[in-house]
Amino acid sequence: MPPVAKKVPVERTHHGDTVVDDYAWLFSKDDPDTISHLEAENAYTEEVTGHLKDLQETVFQEIKSRTLETDLSVPSRKGAWWYYSRTEEGKQYGIQCRVAVDGDSPPVLTAGVPLPGEQVLLDGNELAGDSAFFAIGTSAISPDGTKLAYSTDFTGDERFTLRFKDLESGELLADEIPGVFYGGAWSADGSTFFYSTIDDAWRPYRIYRHTLGSDDDVIVYQEDDERFWVGIGLTRSQRYLIVSAGSKITSEVRVLDADDPTGEFTLVRPRRTGVEYGLDHAGDHFLVLHNEGAVNFELATAPIDDPGTWTPLIEHRDDTRLLDVDAFKDHIVVHFRRDGLSGIRILPRDGREPYEISFPEPIYDVAPAGNAEFETSRLRLGYTSMITPTSVYDYDLQTNELILLKQKAVLGGYDPADYEQFRAWATADDGTKVPISIVVRKGTDRPAPTLLYGYGSYETSIDPYFSVARLSLLDRGFVFAVAHVRGGGEMGRHWYEDGKLNKKKNTFSDFVACARHLKAEGLSSRIIARGGSAGGLLMGAVANLAPEEFAGVVAEVPFVDALNTILDPSLPLTVVEWDEWGDPLHDPEVYAYMKSYSPYENVDGRAYPPILAITSLNDTRVLYHEPAKWIARLRESAQGGPFLLKTEMGAGHGGRSGRYDAWREEAFALSWILDRVGVTE
Repeated sequence: MPPVAKKVPVERTHHGDTVVDDYAWLFSKDDPDTISHLEAENAYTEEVTGHLKDLQETVFQEIKSRTLETDLSVPSRKGAWWYYSRTEEGKQYGIQCRVAVDGDSPPVLTAGVPLPGEQVLLDGNELAGDSAFFAIGTSAISPDGTKLAYSTDFTGDERFTLRFKDLESGELLADEIPGVFYGGAWSADGSTFFYSTIDDAWRPYRIYRHTLGSDDDVIVYQEDDERFWVGIGLTRSQRYLIVSAGSKITSEVRVLDADDPTGEFTLVRPRRTGVEYGLDHAGDHFLVLHNEGAVNFELATAPIDDPGTWTPLIEHRDDTRLLDVDAFKDHIVVHFRRDGLSGIRILPRDGREPYEISFPEPIYDVAPAGNAEFETSRLRLGYTSMITPTSVYDYDLQTNELILLKQKAVLGGYDPADYEQFRAWATADDGTKVPISIVVRKGTDRPAPTLLYGYGSYETSIDPYFSVARLSLLDRGFVFAVAHVRGGGEMGRHWYEDGKLNKKKNTFSDFVACARHLKAEGLSSRIIARGGSAGGLLMGAVANLAPEEFAGVVAEVPFVDALNTILDPSLPLTVVEWDEWGDPLHDPEVYAYMKSYSPYENVDGRAYPPILAITSLNDTRVLYHEPAKWIARLRESAQGGPFLLKTEMGAGHGGRSGRYDAWREEAFALSWILDRVGVTE
């Protein structure tokens, strides 16, 4: 029998509406009853899925056998060094390395064969030791290449300890700073490192200046508005330090010459609600990407001595969302999105006309990656599609040639010609056309069982991507599809705006429309829905909205108790999230709207499909109690199921940290998905 959570009625009253929450007690991680309940849920899930042990092991071995375990990345140049990472068979974590530059071409590396003169910067396996969880938050080389700042987390709560390493001697410095956030930036001379810390609500709100050898760190910026996060970085030119403060809809930037680390940061433009902008250094001027009067953003230039004065360089287009800009000495690179696909635009600074790089596949994803040098004649690109493994290219800016440097190896005879990928368009309830990216093995009988993935929040795009693990589904006759629902950014900023705040329900109805379209077109039979984090909210919402459409639901670290969380400003992320979801604490209309779709609030007595919820005890983004409460209420009120909860007791938002552990976690989820449609081997 499944665990039965005790009931401890807690009343919540907002805007004249009183709600009794019987499972609010699960919020207390320190309550022994909470841990006992989670452990009981884990034991029940293990028992119910016990018949899948052989299938789990089979899928794990498939993932492992297709992966080149001893492998290495393409070296990326920064200054006098080539930097790369490598993995070794049997080891959970990567190893960061470098070799000295000898000529203009990157060194030819052979997996398993260290290069002469290789210097190991960080070995994640040595750092992790026997810890069940390990993650690196920051790894930053000083501009002169002599020092390394890095931070580590051994619990999954994303609170890191910052340390420094002298790369010339190989010795760790005495400096050690606990409780830091991701990121950081060096001064030009490598004497000073800037880092951020978080408040009680897990919001990065302070920037500190740390002088090596000193324990008297100085606050250089503090953000008191609880809607704003702060971060710090270096421009690619390494000439300027940039402090960025941003909410979900507004940003503000300050800049400082990296040669003057004790100087005062200069405000570029004061924040104005709804205006977002970012800054990069392009030699004799700054580049500013902003959305002032430009919903899809435009690119402007600004004088070094007057960065708040903007002159348009690429004007706004309704059909093109400008995502990012990278400044180099002789060219500018713009990353954009159009017609649901990403793209690259080059702006030469030698008088040639701007142009875009073309790619042959019908659906794909491309982005600049690994371009540390400011002065270069090549652009490094990352490329993938649903049938093309992750690939690294150099684009020669003089000859316009795409040079393939490395494609992720897929062992076992993988041939992309055995698979087909294409795009379909579903029609939402309001007539909006919603894109769906689809991949299937050629010759698969249709309609076929289908895994339909979705996210749909924060303007995050789930672009077509390759997955080794996914082959275990495709080769067993599955269709895999991504529903590019509103709330994401696939179709531009308006796509995001039409799936947030008081239009959030479009996200959910879009996903259901995609599921129905796949069935109506004869492509799909039984559909398993999958999503994580805010995509887990989507999973809970569609389970309430149309449970009959799905043969199963996988919700990973799911944001399913959305209303209760967004009502509590003391919780991590709540106040900063009000621009995304609305403020139900102070606005009765927002309260009513969120209550009408929040998964936990809307579980009823209907028949639900089988549901697998996966969470982590130390998650600081979506707290473990949300899926724990949701599963308890489903088990109490709903028909159908079974409803399973699996809690990783020593991990964070991203799940288990080691690659073999992560493969086993994925094999567990995939075996459950296969079992839902009767595939048991």
